[in-house]
Amino acid sequence: MEPLYDPKAVEPRWQRTWEEEGLYNAELDRAGESFVVMHPPPNISGSLTIGHCLQLSLEDALVRWHRMRGFNTLFQPGYDHAGISTWAAIGRELAKEGMTQRDFGREAFEAYAWDWLERYGGTIMSQFRILGASLDYRRERFTMDPAYYRAVMRWFVHLYDRGWIYRGNRIVNWCPRDQTALSDLEVEHEEADDTLVFIRYPRATGTSRSRRCGRRRSWPTSPSPCIRPTSATGDSSARR
Repeated sequence: MEPLYDPKAVEPRWQRTWEEEGLYNAELDRAGESFVVMHPPPNISGSLTIGHCLQLSLEDALVRWHRMRGFNTLFQPGYDHAGISTWAAIGRELAKEGMTQRDFGREAFEAYAWDWLERYGGTIMSQFRILGASLDYRRERFTMDPAYYRAVMRWFVHLYDRGWIYRGNRIVNWCPRDQTALSDLEVEHEEADDTLVFIRYPRATGTSRSRRCGRRRSWPTSPSPCIRPTSATGDSSARR
């Protein structure tokens, strides 16, 4: 008997055995109440982090508890295409070869991205197994799978037609290098010292009646601070 516990000699074998026996499987025709957890798909731009491990362990505990209680339990695995993150990760890899994403063209870059998925998607699933997660690995999905994509588009159109979601104009973070919009999470904020300018906006002449005592008096102007005085000409109103 070995003096120390060696997880590599035990855990992969049991994980493989339990998958082969179908202990993690969820079946449509199985009787009983259902319980489903869709694990938030990790980005294919890299491997799992300690945050993924924490979230996965909490979900796995809930899934196993419901499975022992007789629920028809589905623990859904998958991974996310993470457009901007994957674009940046591939860009860093190509930079080592003196290339950029635009050197490929659309079709060639898409093929490269699918090859990237094969590399990192397999890494993510193997890490799930090493962690002992009881996911239904037969149902592995990717957010750019054709059937998955069609289902998402159909549902969003359904929500839009019902008036439950809408499109609106929003201020975005535009990246001049990648020529695309970035989320707030992908923006690197930098603090900078600037000159604070006080603008005294002209107000309409005349007097105004006070609501409290009915007397008429003139309202004084107050300076408004800003760091872009060039925008003053576009201001239509200012609040005291």
